Amino acid sequence: MNRTGQGARGAAPTGRARRLVGGLRTRLVVTFVVVALVSAVTATALAYREARTAVLQRTQNAAVNDLRERVTAVAADFDVPPDQQALARFAAKVSDGIGSRVVVVRYQDLVAVSDSLADTEGRITAELRAAVRAGGGARFQRVVWRGEPYLVVGMPVRYADGDHRTSGLEVFAITDLRAERDDTAALLDSVRAGVAPVVLLSAVLALLAAGTVLRPVRKLGRATRELAAGDLGSRVAVTGHDELADLARTFNESADALQASDAELREQEAKARRFVADVSHELRTPLAAMTMVATVLEEDADQLPPDAARAARTVGAETARLARLVEDLMEISRFDAKAVRLNATGTDLADTVRASLALRGWTDRVRTDLQEDVRAVVDRRRIDVIVANLVGNALRHGAPPITVTLGTALAADGEWVTLEVADRGPGLPPGARERVFDRFYKADEARTRGTADDSGQGSGLGTAIALENARLHGGTIDVADVADGPRRGAVFTLRLPLRRTEEDAE
Repeated sequence: MNRTGQGARGAAPTGRARRLVGGLRTRLVVTFVVVALVSAVTATALAYREARTAVLQRTQNAAVNDLRERVTAVAADFDVPPDQQALARFAAKVSDGIGSRVVVVRYQDLVAVSDSLADTEGRITAELRAAVRAGGGARFQRVVWRGEPYLVVGMPVRYADGDHRTSGLEVFAITDLRAERDDTAALLDSVRAGVAPVVLLSAVLALLAAGTVLRPVRKLGRATRELAAGDLGSRVAVTGHDELADLARTFNESADALQASDAELREQEAKARRFVADVSHELRTPLAAMTMVATVLEEDADQLPPDAARAARTVGAETARLARLVEDLMEISRFDAKAVRLNATGTDLADTVRASLALRGWTDRVRTDLQEDVRAVVDRRRIDVIVANLVGNALRHGAPPITVTLGTALAADGEWVTLEVADRGPGLPPGARERVFDRFYKADEARTRGTADDSGQGSGLGTAIALENARLHGGTIDVADVADGPRRGAVFTLRLPLRRTEEDAE
């Protein structure tokens, strides 16, 4: 039992953790954070791309314009065809005028470099040389050489004769892009550093928004639980005009309708109880007179003709049955009205069972196995009613032998008294176990064999009254079918908590 309890307690945090993981608040926060993160990453990527494009475009335009203007100025005093020295001076002059970029000048097989130590072969591609040689104006290309970025601008030099013929002289300027790369990288780092604050801010805003959204949801959930627990007056305050306000308003309307329906049902039930109680009370006086008349007729039945004697005995039996029905109705009405009280005293249960059987003449018809000296604080009259109803039910619907067993049992929640009433009849029909304690329920006629009092059928209230009396003592009554080889039967088991008097406890 301890292991089971620990398992139940250990399951609670797991269920709570599952609610936290899959709760609406968590989902709202995660959704906010994911949207903010995706937005921030997207904005960062777009900003990086636009900044990088702008920086490279500015550098590219500046490089092309500077080279075009400088080449135009230097080429005005340059003679073609040049020799190697003239070509080198041309390259140096162009380089000096455009920020000391590395300049390469080519004329047919002659090549001059403004910086003799610079390696230019890997930076000026064949594709760019071909494009410049085609004479289409200034061309540029971004290349990566030895892991570093460069911008290479090339252009042909044309004659200034109005025909714009190419002179065969080609000029290339190599610009280092490492500064621009570092600038865009620094921009990316700064934007990336701003993502974390944005995500944190979005999480805070999500928590605030979730609190605003979930607060009325929690109130609605609390009111729903109170309503389910029986508090039909539970309502939710309606604020605003949004969907949650509509939901709260609908809940209140449903609760109002349920409360009105419950009040109407309670009123009808109270009226029905009063009606049964009043009718039963009004029938008691004429029934008393009828009982006396029926008793006189039964006493004189032997002196009457056979048909009249049979009729007199039938009237007596049915009058007695009607009187018992009225008494049962009065008793069940008192239970419904919560007007019953226990008159509990220390009682020897074995003696009580024997007295109940003897009072009704059942001692010879019932086998008993009663544990002696079982004393408990009970209402003796109500225990007698339980025994009479269960044993009478077994005699009425079962088959001999009828066995009554009294004993005690120790359970985790204390010591209990058990009283079993078993028969060897056909057992309960399918579906009867769930309804056997319902009021006025009668099982299949196959179980009816005659009655303890020879009156045919019972009132249909005996088992219901027995269960109410057991509950009044804090106990219950269980029913089961028993199969012992070819023999079957029904077993009703009364379970009562064993409460002892102080003298018995000592």
